[in-house]
Amino acid sequence: MRFRRLAEERLADRFRVRALDLRGHGRSGWDEPWTLTAHLDDLVESTHGSAAWIGHSFGGRLALELAVREPRLVDRAVLLDPALWVPEEIAREHAAEQVPQATFSSFEEAVEARAAGTGLGWLAHTPRAFLEEEVREHLAESPDGLFRYRYAPEAVAAAYLEMAKLPPPFERARVPTLLVLGSHSKLVSGAEVERYRGALGDLLQVVVVPGGHFPFWDAYEQTAEAISAFLG
Repeated sequence: MRFRRLAEERLADRFRVRALDLRGHGRSGWDEPWTLTAHLDDLVESTHGSAAWIGHSFGGRLALELAVREPRLVDRAVLLDPALWVPEEIAREHAAEQVPQATFSSFEEAVEARAAGTGLGWLAHTPRAFLEEEVREHLAESPDGLFRYRYAPEAVAAAYLEMAKLPPPFERARVPTLLVLGSHSKLVSGAEVERYRGALGDLLQVVVVPGGHFPFWDAYEQTAEAISAFLG
């Protein structure tokens, strides 16, 4: 859902677009394990031939890992403020916050909580309309009358811990790559960007757009233009 506007307005007229829910999320199966290896296995199983991959946050880390493990499947990679690596202490802190899962008494309460998000999911620059659309899509009423998001909190906690594992050497992901960063996001360090530049050279393009961790929301036009130009 997060990529719906980008897909419908900028990509669908030129590409066949598929949006995949990771295991433990949305309408995919929720079975363990929720490891990088398991997620990559799922991506390989769901893919037929080479494609351009767009990944945000943990999805960006998965796109990097896929380019290393299965380069035949990755024609190009678009990494939107990717979680290339998260220090273990921070990862554990965020993982602990996921269980038990947050509950809400109403749609409005969930939107307010989303708008007040902090940390890696900082949303201070995100237009409220995008938050409302996401909440409307992913919030579901539980038998107890409370509302919860469609994901297993243990799967999200596991994802944070997986992000604390060191990424593969960038030199092994030699595919054309677009790195889109939010100007106010601290998730990707300057040192990581320079290492990526040194590893990929002309294969890497870096674009910095206004906003935080969600460039496709915070700076939709700039992000969409960069992706459209990169995909060609």
